[in-house]
Amino acid sequence: MADTTHGPGGLSPAGATLLEHYRGQVRTRRIYTILVVIGVLVALFAAMSYANSANSGKFFERLPYMFDFIKNFMPRDPFEIFRAMFGIESPYFDGSAKYDYTSSNIYLTDTFYIPNFIYQLIVTVNIAVVSTIIGGTFAFCLCFFAATNLVGAGAVRWVVRRIMEVMRAFPEIVIAGLLTAVLSIGPIAAIAAVSLHTVGALGKLFFEVVENADMKPDEGLKSVGASWLERVRYAIVPQVMPNFVSYGLLRMEINVRASTIIGAVGGGGIGEVFRLSIGRDYAAQTYAIIILLLVTIIAIDQFSGWLRGRLVGDASLNFGKASV
Repeated sequence: MADTTHGPGGLSPAGATLLEHYRGQVRTRRIYTILVVIGVLVALFAAMSYANSANSGKFFERLPYMFDFIKNFMPRDPFEIFRAMFGIESPYFDGSAKYDYTSSNIYLTDTFYIPNFIYQLIVTVNIAVVSTIIGGTFAFCLCFFAATNLVGAGAVRWVVRRIMEVMRAFPEIVIAGLLTAVLSIGPIAAIAAVSLHTVGALGKLFFEVVENADMKPDEGLKSVGASWLERVRYAIVPQVMPNFVSYGLLRMEINVRASTIIGAVGGGGIGEVFRLSIGRDYAAQTYAIIILLLVTIIAIDQFSGWLRGRLVGDASLNFGKASV
């Protein structure tokens, strides 16, 4: 007598139904994936068609030559990049600014000097560091008033969160453009613009970390009559500080790039000399600036990892690596 309790493949009727349901979900997901890919391709084609029409039909025509600029934008020899970076006299110097790497050096003594690009990079990093410290300090003070688990008054949280949203609503370059009318062109306007945006951006990250903190230490301090400031200081801050530092250092990386962009529109620092170099077709100087910026970002990233390891311990950072 045949066994009617199992379907094809030895599955029970319930198992066969479950398998068919799973296969139906897989088919549905594949259909959705195909539709999404088609939608992205249609949107991409529409965007490229618009670019082509906006460029008088030259977009698709010039597309194969997209990297010609990089190929042709090369220094006379690779060592020119390092001569420009460290302010060393070029053997190709002909009296023009293109090969003049020494006149802008900052001399501290008769013989010791700081190369101009490194000096401008120091200015940019200073703008980023000062902006991060100012913005991070205000964000640290405001974030606790925006956290749901620390402030019972909804009106206080609403006001603080809206302030942060307004501060991060506009890019730094827009804020800098508004402030230059008041503070004039220079690093001060750049610091003010980056600081304001940093308050809003870090404030949001900080209060989200606070809301995910373990509240048992807070409850213990509250039960023995600790004030709100004491609970924040001894129950919350020790938990969230490693994440605060990590976010702060990440924000400093972002602020270095933001300070460079603002410098290109009058904020001073390496962004201004980068704009002039690439606009005047100074290949060696342009590549020197790009390398300096890249090295700076890598150095900040390495410092961030080292400092976080000191704060939370290497064991916490390496947790789970053995299972990878």
